[in-house]
Amino acid sequence: MASTPSLLTLFLALVLPLIPLAVAAPEKHLVTHLPGFDGALPSKHYAGYISVDESNGRRMFYYLVLSERDPAADPVVLWLNGGPGCSSFDGFVYENGPFNFERGSTPGGLPKLHLNPYSWSKVSSMMYLDSPAGVGMSYSLNKSDYTTGDLKTAADGHTFLLKWFELYPEFQSNPFYISGESYAGIYIPTLADEVVKGAQKALKPRINLKGYLIGNGVTDLDYDLNSFVPFAHGMGLISTDLFEDVSAACHGTFWGKVNDVCQEKIDRVRWELKDLNKYNILAPCYHHPEVQETAFVNSSLPSSFRNLGETERPFPVRKRMVGLSWPLGLPVSSGHVTLWPELGGRSLPCTSDELATIWLDDDVRAAIHAKPKSLIGSWELNTARIDYTHDTGSMVEYHKKFTAMGYRVLIYRYGAHLQLDHLTMLTLSNLFPAKEDTD
Repeated sequence: MASTPSLLTLFLALVLPLIPLAVAAPEKHLVTHLPGFDGALPSKHYAGYISVDESNGRRMFYYLVLSERDPAADPVVLWLNGGPGCSSFDGFVYENGPFNFERGSTPGGLPKLHLNPYSWSKVSSMMYLDSPAGVGMSYSLNKSDYTTGDLKTAADGHTFLLKWFELYPEFQSNPFYISGESYAGIYIPTLADEVVKGAQKALKPRINLKGYLIGNGVTDLDYDLNSFVPFAHGMGLISTDLFEDVSAACHGTFWGKVNDVCQEKIDRVRWELKDLNKYNILAPCYHHPEVQETAFVNSSLPSSFRNLGETERPFPVRKRMVGLSWPLGLPVSSGHVTLWPELGGRSLPCTSDELATIWLDDDVRAAIHAKPKSLIGSWELNTARIDYTHDTGSMVEYHKKFTAMGYRVLIYRYGAHLQLDHLTMLTLSNLFPAKEDTD
């Protein structure tokens, strides 16, 4: 009869190879402190680079905030800002990250960080990824990599995820979701498609994708860009006379190649809307009093309304100094995508990335294991460094595919958002068969 130790040895020899090693998160990526924040971080933070192409030196930067509730069981949520060309530190600093940022005590001084009671990291582990290479802190040693598009971005994102889950095997069984906004409405379904195809090929590690969520995201250019005129009229932002004039001249097509009379009417609509906060038409443009004169040059808004946006308080979630999404009337179809810095005078008069730009200096970069300015240049919220091509078309078929496969898909739009309004959602809802919710 075999001894107990021998049986135990045999059991371990048979079973241990079948059990994934629960290796702890890499200590060299641990963030121990953040300049501007006093006190202990509410959960563990990790940040660093993962190579997606060793030969070209293409490296993608991520920032991970572990869930404050139960990181061993809570979902892992990837966050992507859009642009294309926008850093996901936009989401970290101004949207759903763990801190609210307060302007420094002196001009150009280090911002003060306060805990955000509405951070998504309260219930999930949030990972912010700068994508594609050339955006934010992500970079390549081969500048040809900065010529990219939807398909290459999705492939790199998938490579990143496979390597990330190898680095963090303890999260391989957690529910995984992809989230984001704006042009991430393209990034997210195409990345999900790569993940699903990888699973079908039995690529390891297995990514436990459960679904995705998209806020005010690009979906289909015909739907997205044709709805702004009816939306503006429905919200009382333009007169009925102007709405009838532009509708008669444009025959329901308000973007792309249109006749001269139609273009003239569209330009008139844009002029009427130019001073609004296009990301929340019900709110003023939040700004510090010092930027009042420069932020509203040639503005037709009354000073009483402009003054509503003045504040020296920390900028809470959803009352943001910046929030760039798909630009109104962006001249794009399949092919080259115009980036935010290329829009020049057509960008919003009330945007500012001052807080994030000041904060992400070399001291903060050292704390979060990012490369210094001397190696990868200054951080930009919206870069013109990349040459980006839209090469995947409409996302409608992607959404149909994933909902039919049983993935959880949430597509939401804020009702006062002028850039990507809710009318597209009403149109798209007719394309999906109604299902009884059995949950």
